[in-house]
Amino acid sequence: MALEIRSASQPRDFTRFVDLPYRLYAGDPVWVPLLKDDIRLLFDRAKNPFFQHAEVEPFLAWRDGRVVGRIAAIDNRAHNEFHHDRVGFFGFFECEDDPEAAQALFDAAEQWVGARGKDTLRGPMNFSTNDDCGSLIDGFATPPAIMTPHNPPYHARLYEAARFTKAKDLLAYWIPHDNPPERLVRAVEMLRKRKAIVTRSMDMKRFESEVDLIRTIYNDAWEKNWGFVPMTQAEIEHMAKQLKPVVDPEMVVFAEIRGEPVAFALGLPDFNIALKHAGGSLFPFGFLAILWWQRKIHQARVLTLGIKQGYRASGIDALLIYEMFVRGHRQGYTKGEFSWILEDNYAMRRPLEATGAIAYKTYRIYDRPVAGAKAP
Repeated sequence: MALEIRSASQPRDFTRFVDLPYRLYAGDPVWVPLLKDDIRLLFDRAKNPFFQHAEVEPFLAWRDGRVVGRIAAIDNRAHNEFHHDRVGFFGFFECEDDPEAAQALFDAAEQWVGARGKDTLRGPMNFSTNDDCGSLIDGFATPPAIMTPHNPPYHARLYEAARFTKAKDLLAYWIPHDNPPERLVRAVEMLRKRKAIVTRSMDMKRFESEVDLIRTIYNDAWEKNWGFVPMTQAEIEHMAKQLKPVVDPEMVVFAEIRGEPVAFALGLPDFNIALKHAGGSLFPFGFLAILWWQRKIHQARVLTLGIKQGYRASGIDALLIYEMFVRGHRQGYTKGEFSWILEDNYAMRRPLEATGAIAYKTYRIYDRPVAGAKAP
């Protein structure tokens, strides 16, 4: 059976690129179909500020006239300038359980990034660590939380057969209760008295300036994290615009010391519970389905928790975890997820595990060398 890899940059082929997962996951009871318009917006060079410092090329795998896989090759110049390396990326990988097709897709992405001087192919990332990333290798029985990926177990075999090796694992923690442990409550009470820390919710009337404050703390807090790429002003404004309709201001918490914002935690209602019933489109009935099912959202995802570098090891992480417990309970979220967390980020893993949180999903990012790459 003939196999062919072709660019999916033309409108008709890009529609096939967007549509493929809806066929592959039709029988998966936990998969959540994203809105197709949101995927198209991600790839819109005129509207997504990621393209101000990046190039992306989508590919399709065809076998006997039928699409059997897809991948996007990514050249993120911001990453390489920040880390002083030569890493090319891939994302949006989907494929039938077909090692030959998967290998051909990976080869196409490798050749594309190699032609741009890269010596490593890394992924999956959609498009960077500021977006969905990683391939699920553990925790297939439960649905993905908002803005997290999902894939079948056989993906791991496809990566390994294509000579990929582990670069880093990312963990998702599940908190099955809404009551903070008593020792955490006591520790927070002592911390508030000793450090004079004040916490507050996001002020939606000053949404733009609050978003800029988040960007400042985020870029400072995550600067030394593996794979981190600073978000530009345009990128975080774009993301904020997309998330604003689902933001619960009580779940966006700032910590201040003597009036200076030094940390934040960002949680979102798990809107995937509603999206699951929209079928990938707002019209004609998806919008109504979302309106109905969003009333049944009783869990949340904490996407990120950032502390300025000069204020780490001060207990602020425990304070913010406590705040998410209290505020989540007040808003009706009886359980939820903290994700993702680097496997070697024990400074964050330990306080979470002390609350009874369980690492219940693992996402893996893979590397493989680019064949024929020349030394700089």
